[in-house]
Amino acid sequence: MSSMGNKVKIEIFGESHSAEIGMTMTGFPAGKRIDEDELYRFMLRRAPGRNATSTPRKEADVPEFICGIVDGITTGAPITAIIRNTNQHSKDYEKLRNTPRPSHADFAAAVKYSGANDIRGGGAFSGRMTAPICIGGGIAKQFLSTELGIKIGAHALAIANIYDDAFDMTNPVDICVAEDKDFPTISDDAGKKMQEAILKAKADGDSVGGIIECAITGVPVGYGGPLFDGIESKIAAAMFGIPAVKGVEFGSGFECAKMRGSEHNDAFLYEGEKVVTKTNNSGGIQGGITNGMPIIFRVAIKPTPSIAKPQSTVNLETKENVTLEIGGRHDPCIVARAVPVIEAAAALCLLDLLEEK
Repeated sequence: MSSMGNKVKIEIFGESHSAEIGMTMTGFPAGKRIDEDELYRFMLRRAPGRNATSTPRKEADVPEFICGIVDGITTGAPITAIIRNTNQHSKDYEKLRNTPRPSHADFAAAVKYSGANDIRGGGAFSGRMTAPICIGGGIAKQFLSTELGIKIGAHALAIANIYDDAFDMTNPVDICVAEDKDFPTISDDAGKKMQEAILKAKADGDSVGGIIECAITGVPVGYGGPLFDGIESKIAAAMFGIPAVKGVEFGSGFECAKMRGSEHNDAFLYEGEKVVTKTNNSGGIQGGITNGMPIIFRVAIKPTPSIAKPQSTVNLETKENVTLEIGGRHDPCIVARAVPVIEAAAALCLLDLLEEK
């Protein structure tokens, strides 16, 4: 089992082609109403097989609650939910047992687990395992919004070097604008161009990566702490738990390396009785502690490693260098489907921090 959180803890179980996958969440407050219809809509944003830019594997991804929620109300007991896997093509992966995919977990997992790892669909390393994260994260996101007025929204900022409109870092308006769209961008024109680039890569037997931008509003001043207790540390750890994430930056991120202090520093001022900053290069976090400004961060998503183009690899059985051509069903780009996963992981991380305090 993989887990995250201290006060509110989520444990993920199952594998990509096992009978079911699921999660158990402990520490969630009792007596809270969960809008299951809203949760299902959230899950659908991540679900496979919705359009030509994602894998053709079709799964309903409807969570079945085993315990912890009765008539839509949390009981205080651990919340356990499962998602049944119904559309596996396990034979597609058999040849990968001895010929690991470049930039996939196949080789490292084979060595770590002495070849006993479940190769089907990537097993425990599959992006499929983000579906249970969205169950717990969807619940956490609802609670943060309805109980505390904290909103979390994300969008595909870039795919194949095509950029969407960015959030206004000091005053991001309607950060959830991408939620109801078939493709999660602020600009529909940018979204169309991104989809065209994805389909071009797919036709070439290739894949593309991108960047997801996430904004969190309504978080009060004072959450987090110095050094390893910093909220950046917690969020970054949660993000790197998501398959395909290769980088995380907050505020101006790596651009700050090009600035002088006079450019990067976020000057303070009063707006009525409230202290705010003129800019938000800090991304709402200073010294590891929230400063009351919107939390803004971006996540880099690598191209899907399972591509149809011939690639050089090795045969672990014969100890020869060979060429691999991958068949089966794979996403030419996972950025769009990863957007709600980023929101879910952020919600779980934030709820855990708030409950600890």
